[in-house]
Amino acid sequence: MIAVCLLSVIGIPSTNHKEAIAQGADGQSQADWVAEIEKLFIRSEACKQCHERHYEEWKGAREQTPDLKTFGRVDAALLHGTSLDSPVFRTVLGLWRQTNPTPDEQRRCLSCHVPSVIAFPQYAEKIAAHVIAGAPNIEGIGCAACHLMNGMEKGSNSPPTFTLQPGNTFYGPYSNPEENLVHPSAQSDHFRAASFCASCHFDKVKDVSQKNLPGEILQGTICQDCHMEPSTGSSTSRRGAMTRVIGRHWFRGVVISGTMLKNRNLQAEWMPRIDIDVTKIGMALEGVGIVKIGSLPHSFPDGDPVLKQFFLTVTAKDGAGKTLAEETKQFGLSYDKILRGPIPDPFIKGGNTRKVPFSLTLPSGTAAASIETVLTYSLLPTPEPSLQERYLATLETDTERDEARKIIQEYTQRRLLTYRVKSLS
Repeated sequence: MIAVCLLSVIGIPSTNHKEAIAQGADGQSQADWVAEIEKLFIRSEACKQCHERHYEEWKGAREQTPDLKTFGRVDAALLHGTSLDSPVFRTVLGLWRQTNPTPDEQRRCLSCHVPSVIAFPQYAEKIAAHVIAGAPNIEGIGCAACHLMNGMEKGSNSPPTFTLQPGNTFYGPYSNPEENLVHPSAQSDHFRAASFCASCHFDKVKDVSQKNLPGEILQGTICQDCHMEPSTGSSTSRRGAMTRVIGRHWFRGVVISGTMLKNRNLQAEWMPRIDIDVTKIGMALEGVGIVKIGSLPHSFPDGDPVLKQFFLTVTAKDGAGKTLAEETKQFGLSYDKILRGPIPDPFIKGGNTRKVPFSLTLPSGTAAASIETVLTYSLLPTPEPSLQERYLATLETDTERDEARKIIQEYTQRRLLTYRVKSLS
């Protein structure tokens, strides 16, 4: 089926390509397998009839603040409702698929972006092909995807760590859910635990099974307290208790540090810090860059646990500020290593300290007056030129290729996290 789809992309017009996507090589029409999924994972449009407010927040169409829509860069507005049709996800998946992942690796990749693949692993390749074609016809992270979750477990292939209970019952945080004629409701303690979000955003916490975020500053706090802005009202548009504590469903994140969290003590624990331990040995500087994250088990930037890249650059300068020697070390997975085997901890992880040795040889006759250590990051790994060109060749139009190039350029740019300068005099 993948071969048919790729040939369709390269060799026939877009109308025929869509027909090829609609009819798989196994003869099963798109309508058949999509309908099979949507029997269990009903579309969010059906939930809108009663839960209009939450639907519009999830869709990104209600009460958006300027930073959510346009702050800094496009990823500020990539809500959970765009988990499959996001052009960023399409580009990343397209690049990664050029490294020939196995069907199980594709399923693992999709399990967070479209949780229904956990219940329907046989359709992982079809879903991926639809995303690459720019025409995903099933929902990714919709209402059902979250509200059919009712627990957590760590297995051999974890993460993700959520468990699904496909059926008629929808789960939520309330101990006394309102009775209705549409679906049974039940409480799951999972919805009021950090482990709910950490099932997919697992790099943010020390332990994906923990109920809250430990530490003096945030003891008892969970992810939802900040990222699902709490208010009081009804979770339905038709009826229900107006005094319930409910959370907004746009899941606001942070692109630039400090825009969401104004508590300075909290920011001090949240952002990385650098110390430098350096020794002069003849014409060389040898030492260790020490990157620390405070006791808060959370880390900036962004919620992706796999793709982020970090760069630690150590520079020796003379008294006039001229660079004498420099060394950069990169931390993160390349596309051909993503989801091959266990997922390693990211370079920046809450509550951890990383020590990075360095050695700089100075030019003869020079003397270093200071050493500077800079920590930067990018949200995506830079693809090898041949990998990028292979992916671009699968796209049908110049417009699509230009959009993909723009996304790659934007998301592979390095951005400053923190720095430290130490005098050597």
